[in-house]
Amino acid sequence: MTSRELDALDRQILYTLQAEARRTSSTDIADELDASASTVRNRIQRLEADGVLRGYHADVDYERAGYQLYTLIVCTAPIPEREELAEAAAAVPGVVEVQEVMTGERNVMVRAIGVDGDDLSRIGEELDELGLRVSDEDLIRNTHRSPYAKFGDDDE
Repeated sequence: MTSRELDALDRQILYTLQAEARRTSSTDIADELDASASTVRNRIQRLEADGVLRGYHADVDYERAGYQLYTLIVCTAPIPEREELAEAAAAVPGVVEVQEVMTGERNVMVRAIGVDGDDLSRIGEELDELGLRVSDEDLIRNTHRSPYAKFGDDDE
């Protein structure tokens, strides 16, 4: 994976989009950063093309949507198979996010929605059948996010 050097405008754009991508237009960002809207649009397109900006995601409150069993399932995968197993886990019905962690144990974090206990058991069993060893399961109450502070620093 090749990385590219981000300049101050790129970092500020990323910071602003992380804070509120849904309600932030390129014109809004341009006004805030004293740049033209076309420059901001071009920068966003380049960040997307370079794979720096990978997407825009809905932040769903599953409990308010009627799904109280939002669960973190902590798994262990053999390191040589971690990426392949994580990708396969993302395809399990009910799984909404999978993260690979750079450790030997507890190296795959699966976030899943279950409609009831049996559904969560099914998800755990399917993960096990893939070759992931389930180490722990916890209900998630809330998730809090904030933009990466270094993108907001003008001193970089």
